Amino acid sequence: MDMQSARNQMVQQQVRAWDVLDLRVLTVLENLPREQFVPPRLRNLAYADTNIPLGHGEVMMTPKLEGRVLQALNPQSSESALEVGTGSGFLAACLSKLAGEVLSLEIHPDFTAAAGRTLNGLGLRNVKLETRDGTQLEGLQRFDVIAVTGSLPVYDRVYQEHLQVGGRLFVIVGRSPVMEALLVTRVAEDAWSRESLFETDLPALQNAPAPRSFQF
Repeated sequence: MDMQSARNQMVQQQVRAWDVLDLRVLTVLENLPREQFVPPRLRNLAYADTNIPLGHGEVMMTPKLEGRVLQALNPQSSESALEVGTGSGFLAACLSKLAGEVLSLEIHPDFTAAAGRTLNGLGLRNVKLETRDGTQLEGLQRFDVIAVTGSLPVYDRVYQEHLQVGGRLFVIVGRSPVMEALLVTRVAEDAWSRESLFETDLPALQNAPAPRSFQF
């Protein structure tokens, strides 16, 4: 397979077609070797419009969803980014090309190790990986950009509390099969705005709070 041609086709037919028009984002997706982040047995799916299984019940998001995440967050080279759920490491790699520094949290040690090898092999030095429960952010600084890559059955304020003023949070909230992608912006020290972006479906973030069950 001609990987560069596959990347170009992915961007034109999938990502741009889903209203991702930010040239910075498109350039990153056209140039990063997505196939290096995909499990070897599934590399023929690296540029397909599908969630790719990674193990532990987790998936690599579709390219068009990754594009929408990056476009919504609009990371700048002077900004810090937090990713909750490293997975394959591909979105962290994308963030590293757009933001100044990236911290990515992953609960599964084997994912952290594999992503670290790939990121190091590509010379991406502004990404720090940490094996940690992404629902527990005690002791972390505030960030300009936060991407939560697993869905939340119910909205959890912990992430918006870790935004700088002016910072942006991308998060998917709800229960399968229909969930809502949200962009939350901290507009003041004690105020946030919320924008509904689109509907999608994604596996839940491990240990994310669940809705209270009804009891008689």
